[in-house]
Amino acid sequence: MSLYEDLTPEEFARNSAQDASWQLLDVREPWEIEIVSLPDCISIPLAEVPARVLELDRNRPVAVLCHSGGRSARAARYLASQGFPRVANISGGIDAWSAEIDPSLPRY
Repeated sequence: MSLYEDLTPEEFARNSAQDASWQLLDVREPWEIEIVSLPDCISIPLAEVPARVLELDRNRPVAVLCHSGGRSARAARYLASQGFPRVANISGGIDAWSAEIDPSLPRY
């Protein structure tokens, strides 16, 4: 059993529309964020997550996003291991989000 859940971009969009308490953590590098990002995300590069974990609210669910889902899965696993009660990885990352949810977003 996984410590976190995998959500497609569509599932996350639906969940966050129904429950505004979700935090969206983007673990891509700053140069990637400059190309495309989602509104209201918390940007912390993957390597900095352990040092900056206190920037996240443990009392709110966290969804983690990267380019395609690999780095965000690692961050989700880490957050779950640190006691965050509800953590999700957005499978397919911003690339899938651009393809499935908002085709106007640039892809790289």
